[in-house]
Amino acid sequence: MEENLHSINAMRSMEVIDINTGSRVGFIKDIKIDSDEHKILSILLPGEAKGWFSKTEDVEVLWSDIVKVGIDVILVNINCSDKENIFD
Repeated sequence: MEENLHSINAMRSMEVIDINTGSRVGFIKDIKIDSDEHKILSILLPGEAKGWFSKTEDVEVLWSDIVKVGIDVILVNINCSDKENIFD
């Protein structure tokens, strides 16, 4: 059985794509890890800026919503309710 191994640094340079819309969501800003279980819990993406001085909240995508980590991109399944909160 062949395993696909990716370093966190390599994953941060991959573009994240929503499989529902085909739109580019961004690049990984940070990763949440459960150090007790040695598992990735979620990835954090930067939110869209709403203005020059507005602070944007990061978008959290659960690891269970990641469909595929490919060579160049990461495919994610973002729920419709999540999309409303992400890019309002």
